[in-house]
Amino acid sequence: MLKKLEQIKVRYDAVVEKLSNPATFQDKQVFKELSQERKHLEPIIEAYNKYAALLAHIEDDETVLRGNDDELKELVKGELDDLKAERERMEEDIKFLLIPPDPNDNKNTIVEIRSGTGGDEAALFAHDLYRMYIRYAERRNWKIEELSASFIGLGGIKEISFEIKADGAYGELKYESGVHRVQRVPATESSGRIHTSAATVAVLPEAEKVDIEINDADLRIDTYRASGAGGQHVNKTDSAIRITHIPSGVVVACQDERSQHKNKEKALKILYSRLLQHSINEQNAKVAAERRSLVSTGDRSAKIRTYNFPQSRLTDHRINYTSHALQAIMDGDLFELIEELKLADNIEKLKNL
Repeated sequence: MLKKLEQIKVRYDAVVEKLSNPATFQDKQVFKELSQERKHLEPIIEAYNKYAALLAHIEDDETVLRGNDDELKELVKGELDDLKAERERMEEDIKFLLIPPDPNDNKNTIVEIRSGTGGDEAALFAHDLYRMYIRYAERRNWKIEELSASFIGLGGIKEISFEIKADGAYGELKYESGVHRVQRVPATESSGRIHTSAATVAVLPEAEKVDIEINDADLRIDTYRASGAGGQHVNKTDSAIRITHIPSGVVVACQDERSQHKNKEKALKILYSRLLQHSINEQNAKVAAERRSLVSTGDRSAKIRTYNFPQSRLTDHRINYTSHALQAIMDGDLFELIEELKLADNIEKLKNL
């Protein structure tokens, strides 16, 4: 472990030196990548310095025990046991720090929510999930931008896409992808029966052009008149955009903006992110052929969580996590749940290092 940490220290020093070079500022992409790498390495270097100091302290005490000063030996015996116990704890912590980072974790994220089985109740639940993520983002002081949305009556959501702009947003929310199931008495149900319905969440890392290369010839762009709220404008101009990526068959439509240009810009942002997520899913499938991941498969069809309102219980089926603070969670208090998911994923990664 010490040898590995020493290698990382050499890399960290090289990154810091490059960042101090004025020429690095000329290339924004290189500067961004180096800054992110330094941010990732800093806690490892901090742990390395403490670990090296601890090893030196242990070595000093062991030198005393090999000497002839009996009084000094008695003083260090008890201390040495504590230091060795601390070394074991520190080594466990360092192992987690040495897990290779997901290169997409620091990206902004695009979240897509779609109502599933359950009719109007599923659409109402999709709206509740949307509010849950918005409240969580607000607690984190993250910036939110709605990209596209389709609503139904009663305040339900058929589907919605929104972007969260914050360093690390994808890394925090990526475990939310999958089918979310709700059990409760719907507001539309007069007999008081408990219904089960579902909504699907997809969390995508915001893609940049350096992540995904798309040829213009592979895109079919159609314009049409927007429908829904928006006054006379929606009936008179072809402002809505539908983009089809021909090789993959991915289709993105956006009509929320009055400007055709803005709708195209938003649709392309979603398209790039969906294609990047498709690439990530393919890579995860290759990894899954060797080992089964509990929480990071990104499989949209997997039922990941149940929200049981009569019992105020939330259960995440991937890690057997249960909480009875359902109302607080629905109000955006996702901190403990997300930490448990990250811990479970890291433990699994640690086993496979």
